[in-house]
Amino acid sequence: MSSVLSVVRMRKTFGGLVAVNDVSFEVAEGELIGLIGPNGSGKTTMLNLISGALRPTSGEIRLAGARISGLPPERIANEGIARTFQLVRVLSSMTAAENVLAGAAFVGGHAWGGHAQASAYTLLGRVGLAGRENVPVSAMTYIDQKRVELARALAGDPKLLLLDEWLAGLNPSELLIGINLIREIGREGRTIIMVEHVMDAIRTLCTRCVVMDSGVKIADGAAAAVLADPNVIRAYLGDDDA
Repeated sequence: MSSVLSVVRMRKTFGGLVAVNDVSFEVAEGELIGLIGPNGSGKTTMLNLISGALRPTSGEIRLAGARISGLPPERIANEGIARTFQLVRVLSSMTAAENVLAGAAFVGGHAWGGHAQASAYTLLGRVGLAGRENVPVSAMTYIDQKRVELARALAGDPKLLLLDEWLAGLNPSELLIGINLIREIGREGRTIIMVEHVMDAIRTLCTRCVVMDSGVKIADGAAAAVLADPNVIRAYLGDDDA
């Protein structure tokens, strides 16, 4: 399979703090990869570098062979990277459909009008919100707001979807719904990187994991093997519990 994303010796410093330290990895087309590690390991910083929210100190990121590192986030979004956030970000004064239309209008083909609205309705149905297209997002539950954010991210038909703890804050029944939804999207051939602390989701969804600790990549391989790696267990639990 061809490479969708190449991260090459990516480094990000904040003053004297090295948040991402010469990290490299590849993501093949259609992969669903878990980017995992303990709190403060640099995972969200890495997503921010990929999506353009942060500029790298050094290193290179390529999307389908074209360099994107250092481009502004709106350019990177137009090149084909979409993301969700740890804390859901929706346009709360708008309806679900209007949120998705905003994603279609400003990313990808800059679609608008009747075709875009029909596509928005289809995407909302895809994430489980059929019949709720005209409900104000402010009146929706947390998981439904997350669904709107996911549909909006998909509106531009991205080459790469970044999920930053999309399952965080869900109760057990919502978590099952969320895992099934991500699985279905992955089976459609989407290329996905998910940052996640819910290990049951990582085991269920991801065939491969990249593990970071203190800004460094400490493991990269098949999910089952990586999650059983003593170095990974030690990073999560500490030396006394490993």
